[in-house]
Amino acid sequence: MEWTEEATVFSNLRDTMRTQLYTTLIATAMVTGIAGCGPSTVAYGDRTTVVAAMSPAIWNKVSDTVYAALEPTIYTVREEKTFTVAYQDPTQPGWDNLQHRVHVLAVGTGKEPWMQAAVKKLKTPIDGPGLYTTQDVWALGQEVTMVILSAPDSVDQFVRLLPEIHTTLDTQYRQWAHQRMYMSGVDTALADTLMARARFSLTLPTVYTHTSTDSSWIFRNDNPDPSQLIRQIAVTWRSPIPVGYGPEDYLKWRAQLVSTYREGQIVDLSHVKEGPFKYRGHDAYQIQAVWKEPPQMDWPAAGPFIDRIITCPAQDRMYLIDAWLYAPGRDKYQYMIQLETILDTFRCGPS
Repeated sequence: MEWTEEATVFSNLRDTMRTQLYTTLIATAMVTGIAGCGPSTVAYGDRTTVVAAMSPAIWNKVSDTVYAALEPTIYTVREEKTFTVAYQDPTQPGWDNLQHRVHVLAVGTGKEPWMQAAVKKLKTPIDGPGLYTTQDVWALGQEVTMVILSAPDSVDQFVRLLPEIHTTLDTQYRQWAHQRMYMSGVDTALADTLMARARFSLTLPTVYTHTSTDSSWIFRNDNPDPSQLIRQIAVTWRSPIPVGYGPEDYLKWRAQLVSTYREGQIVDLSHVKEGPFKYRGHDAYQIQAVWKEPPQMDWPAAGPFIDRIITCPAQDRMYLIDAWLYAPGRDKYQYMIQLETILDTFRCGPS
């Protein structure tokens, strides 16, 4: 596929924003470093990597439990970890470097010398054993999750907190993915246009382009290059509301919609997750599975898709919202969060 002028503009905009953000962080680091009020370096590393800092006496007892709790997998086109845990003994030389990672999980009583910087960063005082969070301890842009134990050997306290720790890490990551997706801006004008013209709305980042026919809209972001990354959402509907539709009918409907796409797709249901749910008071059904290019295609492309079928009686419409991702060689968790975030903005208007 050709690199379009529009894609080049969006790519340049994104690179400019990244440069401005990095420059701002560096400037802030210099100012706070000079003033002696904060770290003078910028956090680095993948946001799905968590540095677990604690004594070997604790880690040797809980390592397998920590991996099981903090490294759950999701199926995209294969099993992928949502997070990766990297252990570090904070009393060893490697800590000098790893303490600057974006995500740090620090476990101890809070009295250890290496934990003092994190304790001082807390906005509220420690009122007993438990889970605490703070930011920018050893580096700017850093998230630090602290587990305060009542004693150095209180392993059970740590283990009991692991589900809450995972929820905290996942919430932080989702907030980052959401902010990163909308870094280019929120296309509120498009949302208003959709409601006025098509009687539904989605809240999309401004970098998405769109095309439409009488009863379908396609929204697409294939920056920086469609051979590297594609995020696409399509919305179509049927009216009056079909009677007796089920999963097989939804997939046939999707196949008809896919015939209008630039890329050919067939579905792989070997790892399908599906079921009914309520969406803002409406009857809905979700299917999450894998799309693949048909066998006759030259390139074996594939990726995850999420379909939502939402019934809006006030409009006498049944909607199909098809979101899919192509991200070869990349971890897909953040992009799946982005697609889910956009799907969650769907509204069907009045009759």
